[in-house]
Amino acid sequence: MKLKITQQVLSGMVAHSREAAPYEACGYLAERNGLAEKMFRLTNVDQAPDHFSMDPAEQFSAIREMRDQGLKLRAVYHSHPETPARPSAEDIRHAVDPHISYLILSLLACKRSVRSFRIQQGILKEETIVIV
Repeated sequence: MKLKITQQVLSGMVAHSREAAPYEACGYLAERNGLAEKMFRLTNVDQAPDHFSMDPAEQFSAIREMRDQGLKLRAVYHSHPETPARPSAEDIRHAVDPHISYLILSLLACKRSVRSFRIQQGILKEETIVIV
């Protein structure tokens, strides 16, 4: 398994995560032909440093825009301002779609700051991120 993503989308997620700090940032990545080429910034309505909830109206709007543009949901991303890029117990519990990726971006200065996972029934499988 791998997640192909453009450098522009990755840079956008990093910028969004830094802007949202000290709170978690969250959003969607949309793909076309197997490439995550567009990101949708969503509001973390919890405004918390250790969890997030997406604004439902923004979620519907993003999905509608994806459909209008011939894109499909590929991943949910969020940041961890103060912890490593690995899913928390809450992240695992809330990962309900086994067909998409869950990408986590850590703002800690560590070697692996962005990681992507598939999560199915609580079981994690890390996937390779390919930046094009």
